[in-house]
Amino acid sequence: MSDYSIAFIGTGPEPDNPVWGESAAMAYHHASAYNGDDRCSLVACADIVEENAAAFAERNGIDLANVYTDYERMLREAEPDIVSVCTPVPTHTDIVTDCANADGVRAIHCEKPMADTMADSRRMAEVCADRGVQLTFNHQRRVATPSRRGAELVAAGELGEVTRVELATKNLFDAGTHLVDLCNSILDDRPAAWVLGQIDYREENVRYGVHNENQAFARWQYEDGTDAVIDTGDEEPFIDCDVRVMGTDGVLELNPDGDAQLRVRASDDATWDEIDTGEPMADIPAAVDDIIRGLETDAEPQLSARRALATMGIILGCYESVRRRERVELPPSIDDNPLVSMVESGDLSPRPARDEIAPDADS
Repeated sequence: MSDYSIAFIGTGPEPDNPVWGESAAMAYHHASAYNGDDRCSLVACADIVEENAAAFAERNGIDLANVYTDYERMLREAEPDIVSVCTPVPTHTDIVTDCANADGVRAIHCEKPMADTMADSRRMAEVCADRGVQLTFNHQRRVATPSRRGAELVAAGELGEVTRVELATKNLFDAGTHLVDLCNSILDDRPAAWVLGQIDYREENVRYGVHNENQAFARWQYEDGTDAVIDTGDEEPFIDCDVRVMGTDGVLELNPDGDAQLRVRASDDATWDEIDTGEPMADIPAAVDDIIRGLETDAEPQLSARRALATMGIILGCYESVRRRERVELPPSIDDNPLVSMVESGDLSPRPARDEIAPDADS
């Protein structure tokens, strides 16, 4: 018998026929990871579209009697140990808090980004902490082998003292949550002190129910003086990798252009030492292992709500810097999402999007 029963909330559409902009079928990716772990058993699923839930159940060996359109009823009747939440971002907080208040739920694993506002991000973390329910977010790149190897090299002093981390991706909120979280991870989750940012938002870019800028550039600094910068948008990125870590004795790049997953170079050497771990850059099975290790050892998971909240603070703090036109101390003392608020107030007026853009494969 498996040690942990797993239920899912938000199950569409099928991965064979994804509808970009509405869903990346992340429940299917979660299910594959749980199915690959003999400690887990998939027992129930819920979706407001019954056909989506039924298709998911059939694909993943869940009894059709345990298919629901009402997730609260599913929680009462199935009493799962772990719930994966794979719904649009604005729905995360209410669903997560309902799961935390349900009898028998021991852990909740929610898709990123954490929530659509700072207040909701804090609320879901606080409710789960009060209820003694483990809450994690699917920042799967943090626990993937290439990222861990990079963090290990930094921790071992291979680069000397880290002075700056540089990041480049599509946007701050949806894709950027992975990279900001990676930056925090590489720096051993040291506290960030302030952020200063600017954005361009001319064309509407709504991803999973939340506005994302078209282009941004931001700098933040950690309490020990280490700097980080991020460049976002579809323009040519200012670095040819996802993450570049600059140190007094060398440089490390994660996912650079080319075939290597990692490459490292001493500051006085023009030759890169390329590393390919043979493992994926994004790894949901490793996320599942992190969830279960947290339950079995009572240690804080790498994907914990505390760490996700620090990432959200940097991202929404950048948007707050745009709104205030000044540097913002972290964590930001705001409740809303400043980018969304600026759109709703008319301070930003993006024109309608020309077409939908497919989300990142590691959403």
